[in-house]
Amino acid sequence: MVNFREKDMGLVNGNALWAAPELDDSQWKNMNTPNSWETQGLEGVDGIVWFRKAIELSANEVGQNLTLHLSKIDDNDKTYFNGQLIGETNQYSAERVYEVPSKLLKIGANVIAVRVEDTGGGGGFYGDSEAMYCQTNQQKISLAGTWKYKLGVIQLNTGKAPNQQPVIIYNKMIHPILDFPIKGVIWYQGESNASAEDAFVYRDLFATMIQDWRKRWGMGDFPFLYVQLANFMAAKSQPSSSNWAMLRESQTKTLALPNTAQAVIIDIGDANDIHPRNKHDVGYRLALSARKLAYGEQNLVHTGPVYQSMKVEGNKIRLQFEAISGTLTVKGSDLKAFAIAGDDKKFVWANAKIEGNEIIVWSEEVKNPVAVRYAWADNPDQANLYNQQGLPASPFEPDMLVMIVYFEYSDVKSLMC
Repeated sequence: MVNFREKDMGLVNGNALWAAPELDDSQWKNMNTPNSWETQGLEGVDGIVWFRKAIELSANEVGQNLTLHLSKIDDNDKTYFNGQLIGETNQYSAERVYEVPSKLLKIGANVIAVRVEDTGGGGGFYGDSEAMYCQTNQQKISLAGTWKYKLGVIQLNTGKAPNQQPVIIYNKMIHPILDFPIKGVIWYQGESNASAEDAFVYRDLFATMIQDWRKRWGMGDFPFLYVQLANFMAAKSQPSSSNWAMLRESQTKTLALPNTAQAVIIDIGDANDIHPRNKHDVGYRLALSARKLAYGEQNLVHTGPVYQSMKVEGNKIRLQFEAISGTLTVKGSDLKAFAIAGDDKKFVWANAKIEGNEIIVWSEEVKNPVAVRYAWADNPDQANLYNQQGLPASPFEPDMLVMIVYFEYSDVKSLMC
């Protein structure tokens, strides 16, 4: 089978043809960076894309090395300056910083070429615009904005990889250890199920898997601790549908099974990294649950506020939380990330205040509220409801409207027949 990389039109037999400074790129298309190429005309494209940008250097700037800062690149890159390879990185979450030796610099136009390889998910430059620049001995030149780009090769979709097929990972990693006693399980997964098609049904799949493992181990309802999806991707300014929020709701519903606990981490994720670096707090929150469920510290508050029920009172909604949640607190002056809707199902940002261990939610725009949301977004960056132990509240939206929004959003109304 031919490796798709061998078909890259910009890199032939080891020669970076599209990095050559004399190449005419006037017919190449423009793309704004840093920004995923999926949002700019290359939706669903995996493969290799070449980017080019020229910068002007003065006589005073060519006598010393300069430094390129390219923010982050998803997934891998080879970076060239005036046709010469100056660095490469094979880690999507790493900052790209490359030294350019003075011998490659010239007065006038200098061409930066970046070969970006993406094999799944988002592709291209991402991160902060301020992190894309060229530092000379005289000035800081922004590299954010318009770059020329051209497709080198598209990686064809050959279907699911073997590790994505049902049963394979279970047979290799779980079944062989079923005869060994365990104290419990820690589970951290869900990103690949956070889609319109899978997020809602995950609540049944996940619960069924837990029950199946408990049956096969034959050790009763051993503690099963899991991590809710972290905040990820760009925050949105207005309330909207969210596959990641739907998946989190499905994870929360799994708490109906006995001896389960959920570590909520919507406050320690990274908008630009699906695998956030803050592992310490994730481990700490899991450890709290383990201490209570597995080691018997019954008086320990191991979770943040967990929604229990709601009651409409005129133009307001009163929210109750489970007793295990501890005392409600707010980080900051006012509660945020609450949204409210009437019969039209159009959510607007709402006011919210704590009354004892309840929360009152309202908005002047909604006279007859029927539904409420909290932290319902891929990245609910304004969420600030905690308990006195410093643990964040889990996002929520009452079930009835969740199903209505889900079926309309994913266009699978046939499932209701």
